[in-house]
Amino acid sequence: MRLGPRLVIATHNAGKLAEIAGLLAPLGLEPVSAGALGLAEPAETATTFAGNALLKARFARDQSGLPALADDSGLCVAALGGAPGVHTADWAETGAGRDWAMAMAKVNARLEALGPGASRQAAFHCALALALPDGTEAVFEGTCRGTLVWPPRGTRGFGYDPMFVADGEQETFGEMEPARKHAISHRARAFARLVAALAE
Repeated sequence: MRLGPRLVIATHNAGKLAEIAGLLAPLGLEPVSAGALGLAEPAETATTFAGNALLKARFARDQSGLPALADDSGLCVAALGGAPGVHTADWAETGAGRDWAMAMAKVNARLEALGPGASRQAAFHCALALALPDGTEAVFEGTCRGTLVWPPRGTRGFGYDPMFVADGEQETFGEMEPARKHAISHRARAFARLVAALAE
């Protein structure tokens, strides 16, 4: 699978763009965001991470004429039946943008409502979809399992990172050095599969 030097990253999320650009750097690709190209965001109507990632990648490819990479990722909490799942960002929506502190508090409140014995096991899931102008498409997935803590800790990362401690770690993703997070995250694991496919 071969890519040109320019690759559209189908996101308007600055934090996600920075993380993806860092993971792409070793490949020598020139990432450009959908936002920088003035592309709209399609409605995320699929019921799976892979479905939403493909939907976004196809939209960016069709609008730009360039290879496009889209990420759909989220937090799945076992005791909440896998929620927020594909609605991870929706839990942060307000009339004035996304409030991730509110979203984290919402997750914690729902867990507390289940009682002190409720499991705090959770996992971040990531699906990366690649859509090329010639019609080639592929999806690469990764998972990072861990435990939710309260109160949130750290100011790094984005989204629910400050309340997530990956299995085997002491720091939350919000406290962790970016290089360490990038080595173990759900997105890094999906990227490892993408890089392996590009090397074939």
